[in-house]
Amino acid sequence: MKNSNELEKAAIKDVAEFMAVAARTAPKTRGIDNIEIIAIDDEAAKKRLIEKMKEISMKDARPGFERDANSIADSPVMLVIGVRNNPAGLNCGFCGYSTCEDMAKHKGTCAYNPIDLGIAVGSASALAGDFHADNRVMYSIGRACLDLGFFSQTVKQALGIPLSVTGKNPFFDRK
Repeated sequence: MKNSNELEKAAIKDVAEFMAVAARTAPKTRGIDNIEIIAIDDEAAKKRLIEKMKEISMKDARPGFERDANSIADSPVMLVIGVRNNPAGLNCGFCGYSTCEDMAKHKGTCAYNPIDLGIAVGSASALAGDFHADNRVMYSIGRACLDLGFFSQTVKQALGIPLSVTGKNPFFDRK
């Protein structure tokens, strides 16, 4: 027999897996999949993440990073979605350069990459909502994961979605 806590802990990890599917299958520019997904579901990785978020908070005078670090301490799993910096090959100029080649030469960022990231994160967080799992999109988690090297070197942008199963969403009404 399992109690509610055991059931909820298992279920929230299942939700994270379904969220990864939603992010992967979300529409992408020209059908090019530049998305990378990780789940932080172990205490060692979560501890490293929280420490890095607090370090960024102090170093860059960003108190929101410490606030977010404190709010994820009891999160059993966080899905983090990143996007590789890869030109879409459209030469559209939305990035500020006339061609994709020029953008790459200047180490710019393709404008479509963050759009694809946003769609993937939106799909994943909507699915979490469908399962009534507490969640919130946090750029602070993504930034810390990039600094920690949790993604490949070509990932330049990431967003995190911590998950929780509690009577009140711990990611809102924060101090």
